[in-house]
Amino acid sequence: MRDEPKDGRGGMDWLEAELADTLDEDYELELSEPALSVELRRIYQKMHPPTIDRHTYFHELLRLQSELIKLQDWVSYHKKKIVVVFEGRDSAGKGGVIKRITQRLNPRVARVVALPAPTEREKSQWYFQRYVPHLPAGGEIVLFDRSWYNRAGVERVMGFASEDQVEQFFNDVPEFERMLVRSGILLVKYWFSITDEEQQMRFLMRIHDPLKQWKLSPMDLQSRVRWERYTKAKEEMFARTNISEAPWYIVEGNDKKRARLNCMDHLLTQVPYEPVPHEDVDLPDREFNPNYERAVLPRELYVPQKY
Repeated sequence: MRDEPKDGRGGMDWLEAELADTLDEDYELELSEPALSVELRRIYQKMHPPTIDRHTYFHELLRLQSELIKLQDWVSYHKKKIVVVFEGRDSAGKGGVIKRITQRLNPRVARVVALPAPTEREKSQWYFQRYVPHLPAGGEIVLFDRSWYNRAGVERVMGFASEDQVEQFFNDVPEFERMLVRSGILLVKYWFSITDEEQQMRFLMRIHDPLKQWKLSPMDLQSRVRWERYTKAKEEMFARTNISEAPWYIVEGNDKKRARLNCMDHLLTQVPYEPVPHEDVDLPDREFNPNYERAVLPRELYVPQKY
């Protein structure tokens, strides 16, 4: 049992303080909205209806994250294997929801895989080969921030894969995913969908925000030019890879907050997790040596206290 705070506050006061710290952490993430020009901000706000209010959003976010911890415990206890694939257009919000899903999870259980462009050696391998080492062992959750579906999307649209390679991918991927499922992996696939106008606004926001300009690459800018090609590629991808063992789920992403909550809530419904037993944890007493004196370390070893 945790001791009462020495200032006499009750357990509820302590709990409220802990909750306040948690909200501060989440609010810090939300402060990533760019410092836009007044005109650009006005246009962006005009395009969007009022989003979910902050209090409701944080309340639901914390509730869903607490359920994700229960899911994590179930996966760890029963040695289950889960793969979650996140796909979508550039700036669709994949990274934001992945960040919220993993924010309070154990990184030894839940990890994110975001592979760079393939090397020349990897290009000569079986296409799926570089993804296989990242698949989960028992008791692990792997979230792919983009996946083998690069071949059906960016590689195809940008001309990095031939039509023969794309056709081979479409022939292979259903069986590849069925193999994963047969091996005991629960595979969940999400596509984050945003409108043409919304992507344009988000790209403009990144251009005007020095904290987000790193997210814009020449490839991202070309994706704007090729919007219609990406749309056609996405439609064929759905038609040819939406299998019963691993169907696609589309997350409407124009409203970032609702998209995060909806995706997290849906993911929880895909896993039949249940409460698992936990051993009681007692904090042992610290050994006390009356002859021990803590050494005084030189001041230059300490980080300056500027704040």
